[in-house]
Amino acid sequence: MATTIGMRPGQELAGKVALVTGGARNIGRAICRSLASGGASVMINANTSRAEAAETCAMIEAAGGTAAVHVADVTDPEAVAALVDATVRRFGRIDIVVNNAAVRAETPFAEITQAEWQRVISIILEGAFLVTQACLPHLSKAGAGAVVMIGGQTGHKGAAGRAHVVAAKAGLAGLTKGLALDLAPMDITVNNVVPGTIDTVRGLPGAPPRPTHRTSLPPLGRRGEPEEIAAMVRMLCGPDARYLTGQTIHINGGGWLP
Repeated sequence: MATTIGMRPGQELAGKVALVTGGARNIGRAICRSLASGGASVMINANTSRAEAAETCAMIEAAGGTAAVHVADVTDPEAVAALVDATVRRFGRIDIVVNNAAVRAETPFAEITQAEWQRVISIILEGAFLVTQACLPHLSKAGAGAVVMIGGQTGHKGAAGRAHVVAAKAGLAGLTKGLALDLAPMDITVNNVVPGTIDTVRGLPGAPPRPTHRTSLPPLGRRGEPEEIAAMVRMLCGPDARYLTGQTIHINGGGWLP
């Protein structure tokens, strides 16, 4: 049975506009649906997963929510500027930014090329920088803004064969702290949500299969669901989390205890 966590009815985000990068599939899709369920209008950003982004939009609209799709590469400053402009033209404002865009990569360190290193860092870390900075004038104008990074457990405990991903996700935790201090005077909160082992579907071209040697489950005895990550993101974007900023929040079923 599919969970309904993060999909409960409520309008605590009514009147808000959210921009979610990497919003087409898995955790990104769940975040978009949850924010829309809370009353926010959602701009779904995708780059390669265009058909899936359209499906996410259709799901939101079928449930009575409001959403749109804009295809953009978050590593391209001009494309990011166009994404932000499209969001404001469509919905009039931006209150919430969720930096979820990422790339899966698994390569032994000795075999990582500079091009692969730069691609991973650029999508995960530089993309979060570019999108947040481009949205900042709108976040500050709206008041009570929220920025949420979607981190990775590997950025805190490490992982073999993923040095670039570890570095990028660890960078998000640092960026969260720096931005929290810089943006607090503008009444903008910044937090980092770190999923543990989540039950997602891997289907994009070039994405590595789920490693067969990683079969252990966390103490709660199951993988998490995307909606459980989305529920935390929605809370952080709502009125009950206005005194919470600069934090890294782990959701992993007890699989890693900082």
